Amino acid sequence: MCTVVVLRRPGAAWPLLLAANRDERQDRAWDAPAAHWPDQPGVIAGRDRLAGGTWMAMNRQGVTCAILNRVGTLGPAADKRSRGELPLLAARHPSAAAAAKTLAALPAGDWRGFNMVLADARDAWFIRGTGAGRPQLVPLPPGVSMVTAHDPNDLTSPRTARHLPRFQAAPPPEPDRDDWAGWAALLGDDSLAESRADTLCVPPVGGFATVSASLVGLAADGRRTWRFAPGPPNRTAFAPLPL
Repeated sequence: MCTVVVLRRPGAAWPLLLAANRDERQDRAWDAPAAHWPDQPGVIAGRDRLAGGTWMAMNRQGVTCAILNRVGTLGPAADKRSRGELPLLAARHPSAAAAAKTLAALPAGDWRGFNMVLADARDAWFIRGTGAGRPQLVPLPPGVSMVTAHDPNDLTSPRTARHLPRFQAAPPPEPDRDDWAGWAALLGDDSLAESRADTLCVPPVGGFATVSASLVGLAADGRRTWRFAPGPPNRTAFAPLPL
């Protein structure tokens, strides 16, 4: 179960801030975000070596898309396409609005269930794929939204119930000052309150753990920043990616 946190601030200099932890099997090989796809110049994304897709992508226009599993859909299925294709499909579009229109027309049954966060400096959506029909688009409102394997801000998710109030109370990052300390510390929280399900930075258990983390900022003037930790954020430093 991955986690994506979005702060929307329409009218601000940095109207979209995003934080994400990627939880995955530790033996599933991957490459850090870079320009891995020659047919998509300007797209920066991590690369899953097993299926060839990605968990998060960003293009030159700032269109950013992250994919998560839904409850009960962990892992691939032989008769389904890789969900890692979807962020790369979104990154082919010049705006989040254009990408949302394309994604909403897909046959959701081609993939196992998925949650997506799709955003640029102007708009942000949660996209729910239930494995049937068409994906469902839900605009994300101003303020903080947290997405896990559940819907946004669903307090039946132990992780959301525990950590959403903490992100809401934390001072927002200040990309112009390169200050992400508050959110970076939250992403690295490996403490357990009641169970492993409420831990944000998942320790290794059964070969599964938090394997990387991202901090993203999209500015109203077109600037972009993506800070990446190529390991669990409780013990791995974030560094800016070349965009």
